[in-house]
Amino acid sequence: MADFDIRPLRTLADFRAAEDVQRAAWHSDELDIVPLHLLLTAAKNGGVLLGAFAQDQLVGFVFSFIGTDAPTAVNLKHCSHQLGVRPAWQSRGVGYALKMAQREAVRQQGVRLITWTYDPLESRNAHLNILKLGAVCHTYFRDLYGELRDDLNRGVPTDRFQVDWWIASPRVEPRRPLTLQQRTPIVNEAVIDARGLPVGAAPIEPLPADRFRVEFPSDFQAIRRADPDLALAWRLQIRSICEAAFARGYSVIDYVYEPGSPARSYYVLQQLEFNETG
Repeated sequence: MADFDIRPLRTLADFRAAEDVQRAAWHSDELDIVPLHLLLTAAKNGGVLLGAFAQDQLVGFVFSFIGTDAPTAVNLKHCSHQLGVRPAWQSRGVGYALKMAQREAVRQQGVRLITWTYDPLESRNAHLNILKLGAVCHTYFRDLYGELRDDLNRGVPTDRFQVDWWIASPRVEPRRPLTLQQRTPIVNEAVIDARGLPVGAAPIEPLPADRFRVEFPSDFQAIRRADPDLALAWRLQIRSICEAAFARGYSVIDYVYEPGSPARSYYVLQQLEFNETG
């Protein structure tokens, strides 16, 4: 049984608590906090703001609002701007429960697509967004937010994946990971240096014709703390590979985690198109 409940944010105290969750989840300073007045206005005008409450404490929340992909587009989507969970409640199913509640709320509005961005080098987010939720990605943004001051982003370009979550698609029902054959090539298989840190190999060129894996660090934050130059090298390599692959019609369709010392993380890319029915 879950030891938390999901419900909409309603009161001023709820919205103040959402500010506190942001500070705790991202170690953000005040300039990077989405403030109460904006959260409240969005909630009253078609936005979805849902909280996970353990008794009376807000332990996590999700925030999205109506948008389109272009100024002239007629098809609406929800832009999911924040999913934050207090550190003590992370890895306890809170984020997944909030996203599934968000999915249902957005479906009730008649909207079929939710998009959001995340750092492609954060394996925990890849596990949730790609593997568990069934989102796909074929859009890469370079340094989307510019320089951020929080502890998770300081000193590294803020490159982001934008993922598409087609919430009416059978793909996003509770899903099993793809069966990954050992022969699926890795285009940048990492070597482990003397410090135990992964170093990406020069990518294979040209890209394989069908399905392939792209390796990235399972603990990017550890690399960022230990060796900022290596962290930047990973950023630039994943940028180069993914931009080239997306330009050729590939999409990120799955995430694979291999436990070990060190653990290994991979994106699976394939030339497929996705929409609300598939």
